[in-house]
Amino acid sequence: MIINHPLLGPRDSSEFVYLGDTCLLNRPDWQADDALEQFIEYGHIRDNPAGLHRELWFHEQGDRSWLVVTRNTVTHEITSVELARDVALAEGRST
Repeated sequence: MIINHPLLGPRDSSEFVYLGDTCLLNRPDWQADDALEQFIEYGHIRDNPAGLHRELWFHEQGDRSWLVVTRNTVTHEITSVELARDVALAEGRST
């Protein structure tokens, strides 16, 4: 599978480490009254969709950047690749 890195161009997926769903960008508030329940869900509960899915990938054997890859989990077709930093900023979160 080829991941078209936004800065470095096409790269083989073997250069990357898959982390999981992009929901991991939304870290819970550790001071909330229900922080324990939020962190349990954050760390352990995942959807397993068939079809388009936004995922976090780390470019371990390259520039060490985090990417948001939108991929079809059935066909493995990649429809977009963005820097996770840019996605977080666009969604109003700081890096």
